[in-house]
Amino acid sequence: MLTKELLKQVRQIEIKTKGVVNQVFSGEYHSVFKGRGMEFSEVREYQFGDDIRNIDWNVTARFGHPFIKIFEEERELTVMLLVDLSGSLVFGSIEKTKQQIAAELSAILAFSAMKNNDKVGLILFTDRIERFVPPRKGRTHVLRIIREVLSFEPEGKGTNIKAALEYMNNAIKKRSIVFLISDFMDNGYERILRTVGRKHDFIGVVLTDEKENLIPKVGLIKLQDAETGQERYIDTSDEAFQKWFVKNRLENYEKRRSLFIKSRLDSINIQTNQSYIKPLIEFFRLRERRW
Repeated sequence: MLTKELLKQVRQIEIKTKGVVNQVFSGEYHSVFKGRGMEFSEVREYQFGDDIRNIDWNVTARFGHPFIKIFEEERELTVMLLVDLSGSLVFGSIEKTKQQIAAELSAILAFSAMKNNDKVGLILFTDRIERFVPPRKGRTHVLRIIREVLSFEPEGKGTNIKAALEYMNNAIKKRSIVFLISDFMDNGYERILRTVGRKHDFIGVVLTDEKENLIPKVGLIKLQDAETGQERYIDTSDEAFQKWFVKNRLENYEKRRSLFIKSRLDSINIQTNQSYIKPLIEFFRLRERRW
């Protein structure tokens, strides 16, 4: 991709997603993701109605009348975006691929964090760790994250969620907000998912395309696995194959849904053929109701 074309895409995403952040999610992010606690700010004279539990007895004794301690929310947070760039992410049956949707979602989350003066980091992964961008602040840093998700050319094609979560868990020591953006076409990550969920505020962002759940009956065709490269001929008109395919997709969906519920972790389901605004709003509102 030419640099000029890439910069144009990044700029378009910036304009679109910053508008979404300012118009739709203003205040939502701040109220949903709390700081680590309260930190001491200053001491002032006691006023009627102040909580007497906050009286600073040392200062009060020194001046002979009551003073109280003022606390402020320790706001600064770290947001980690774990973005799947495996072969299946290049699929998209409508206007955009799952990777393009992942770039826009990353932009929304990164700009929301930037608006609240939080740090944002990025881990790109396939069947290996492709790139780690340490958490930082600022618009330039956010634009880099968008550029990386949009244009990075990974070496791997497969998916290893377990390796990505283990890497993040070792690299980021402080409790953070973790968004894993993937189609979750993988197995064997259940244990580390629970471990990360206990240490961090974890949210799975599940990308799906409606055409992945249905293969039209068009007779004998050759299919290639986007991640392994394996090819095979399939009779799509065969009823047994159609039943197996639907059953397999439903089982995978239910397995993932059950894992998140049992682990008490949040997930957001995003479809490439639908706007991601509604599921994001529903997620923020659900989280707000819990506080």
